[in-house]
Amino acid sequence: MRGYRNLAAFVILAVVCPVSPSAGQEQVFRINNTAEPESLDPALVTGVPEHRIIGNLFEGLTTSDPKDLSPRPGMAASWTVSRDGLVYTFKLRDARWTDGKPVTAHDFVYAWERVLNPKTGAKYAQQLFYLKNGEDYNKGRISDFTQVGVKALDDRSLQVTLRCPTAYFLDLTSFYTLYPVPRRTIEAHGKDWVKPGRIVSNGPFRLVSWVPQKDLILEKNPQHWDAAAIKLQKVIFLPTDDLNTAYKQFLAGESDWVPTVPPAQLDAARNRPEFYVMPYLGTYYFRFNLTKPPITDVRVRKALSMSVDRESLTKYVTKAGEIPSSTFVPAGMRGYEGGRGLPFDGAGAKKLLAEAGFPDGRGFPKVEVLYSTSELHRVVTQAVQQMWKEHLGIQMDLTNVEWKVYLARQGSLDYQISRAGWIGDYVDPNTFLDMWITGGGNNQTAWSNKRYDDLIAQAACKIVNAKDRMQTLREAEKILVADEVPIMPLYTYVNKGMLSRRVKGWWPNILDQHPLKFISLER
Repeated sequence: MRGYRNLAAFVILAVVCPVSPSAGQEQVFRINNTAEPESLDPALVTGVPEHRIIGNLFEGLTTSDPKDLSPRPGMAASWTVSRDGLVYTFKLRDARWTDGKPVTAHDFVYAWERVLNPKTGAKYAQQLFYLKNGEDYNKGRISDFTQVGVKALDDRSLQVTLRCPTAYFLDLTSFYTLYPVPRRTIEAHGKDWVKPGRIVSNGPFRLVSWVPQKDLILEKNPQHWDAAAIKLQKVIFLPTDDLNTAYKQFLAGESDWVPTVPPAQLDAARNRPEFYVMPYLGTYYFRFNLTKPPITDVRVRKALSMSVDRESLTKYVTKAGEIPSSTFVPAGMRGYEGGRGLPFDGAGAKKLLAEAGFPDGRGFPKVEVLYSTSELHRVVTQAVQQMWKEHLGIQMDLTNVEWKVYLARQGSLDYQISRAGWIGDYVDPNTFLDMWITGGGNNQTAWSNKRYDDLIAQAACKIVNAKDRMQTLREAEKILVADEVPIMPLYTYVNKGMLSRRVKGWWPNILDQHPLKFISLER
């Protein structure tokens, strides 16, 4: 079945509401996080492994409901919105940092200026372009941050002015890029402020230990405003990037949750009660670096995309119900009908490659495909490599690197082709499309298209009618996946993992977000 129209039909495991732990039972939750985190700085990270940790160390103005992902009060106890949808006034609760000092509206102003300041190098700075003058400040068109639409009216009141009404703004305020950060700690320790013994945070958990390549340990934060509701005493993140090893650790009782099952273990996993599979608002794709020939030729990029049989890839390689797709926005978002990407057409792909100067692949130079350490990424890239050889007569070199190196190389355009994945930050097509604007921090392809930029800008602020807005986004997506092809979508993800039956308060949702605050363990 394509899309997410019938969520219930996909869910094999649904975990019920939290229960009170047995008296005296040790509440230690062990997560195999599949990678060593790049950083714990909310302004700098972009990955899912980091999000799982940071989303529990820090808390934004709002948080996400663990069942339906709707915004609920976080640091803000309440808020009001002006009639025109432009001005939000947040009333902060009496909350504390882990060092006992109060969380104030000024902490948010500082954090948001830090993200927008180009010196910080925040890849997610565009998440604050929704603020009045936010993009202008980031691009250097204005230098006075007081002109940006965020202001501390007093210690407990934060006023936010948007450049245009943004229906999903309260979803953004629960995203880690918009979290508050402690100015005094950052100024005292610089980039080392996130290390154990130095980090100051405001979430339901606090960092107590981080031994790279071994584990990262959080403990319940007694300073948190809702500490009484937190059941877990300790959370241990294991960075095992070998999925087969992670799977074995789970079977041996050494972890309580592994969020990904390697393809080779899927048949065995399906027979176990801990296994689950469910929809995921994410796309698996390859990036093309448009500064590296022969990738600079759009005919080459189209040939590479058209020579991949996505149906076979998901049926015989990934094998967990992934949805083959040549479009970037996952199907099924309410009100959005995505365009069509490039079809599988081996003969057409071969013709395009010949037109680019490489008939039957002759003369095609060595090209490297970069991927991060994971059994899934290995088998997918190998399968695509074989399809390119079969249909185009070309041989690609595969290079495997660990997570931090992969992120660094991709971010500095030190690659030719790179496997990638994108998980939506909120349930709207924009979260998949605005990242490809010229100079976007998460673009990382060097691709630029003025028409595309204009369409995204129009959809953001200039189009009021919802149907017209979706049509504008659809036109932008066609440029992305069919006309210019800086990326090659392969399939829509599904979540497939293993969760201990002792775990309660873990609900399935399409963003795979499971706040630890609501989780507990029973005997």
